[in-house]
Amino acid sequence: MKNILIVGASSGIGLASASHLLATGHQVIGLSRNTPEINHPDFSFYPLNILEEAPNFPALEKLDGIVYCPGSIQLKPFQSIKPDLFIEDWQLNFLGAVKTLQHYFPLLRKSAEAAVVLFSTVAVQTGMKYHSSISASKGSVEALVRSLAAEWAPKIRINAIAPSLVQTPLAGQLLSSPEKIQQAQNRHPLQKIGNSEDIAHMVSFLLGQHAQWVTGQIIQMDGGISAIG
Repeated sequence: MKNILIVGASSGIGLASASHLLATGHQVIGLSRNTPEINHPDFSFYPLNILEEAPNFPALEKLDGIVYCPGSIQLKPFQSIKPDLFIEDWQLNFLGAVKTLQHYFPLLRKSAEAAVVLFSTVAVQTGMKYHSSISASKGSVEALVRSLAAEWAPKIRINAIAPSLVQTPLAGQLLSSPEKIQQAQNRHPLQKIGNSEDIAHMVSFLLGQHAQWVTGQIIQMDGGISAIG
């Protein structure tokens, strides 16, 4: 049994990851602004606003893994994006992860099998229109993964998942009708979009023993869109 911290555990990928890890015998600590709908003896929840300058991180005694999955989808033409929006995306997607990892690094260092999973997006490696703000912030996440993988080896592994569009509340506006869902499916070689459970299984793999030789990687989970023309 491992102790896994999930920042952004109240919905979507974070909620699915928490549920999957609990079902496979781990203890999960959830941090988010909203309370997750999880009733499990091995789950504990602490309210947290990661955008605060000094978030109120709970004191923990043991920690084996961190999953940082707050996210944003603000798709706009570049000319209409004000600098404040770039800063907002960067603070949520990148700086929040930095705060979390710096705070809990002493606990990770004590673990015999510490692992971290962050989140990028397919749009970092595959140019997509209207994605300049989110791509810029997630590009910083990918750079952080590679840098920390080198700095923290061999004690702590760190990887990221880069999904394409996933059926979550965050993506609700982009998938709000059968027509939009069909259009999104058609853009992917596998002719479907992902779901939270797909990503949760990869989160569990990257945290577990079967990924002990995996670090510094950006795992593309995108229905083939980044690799197949």
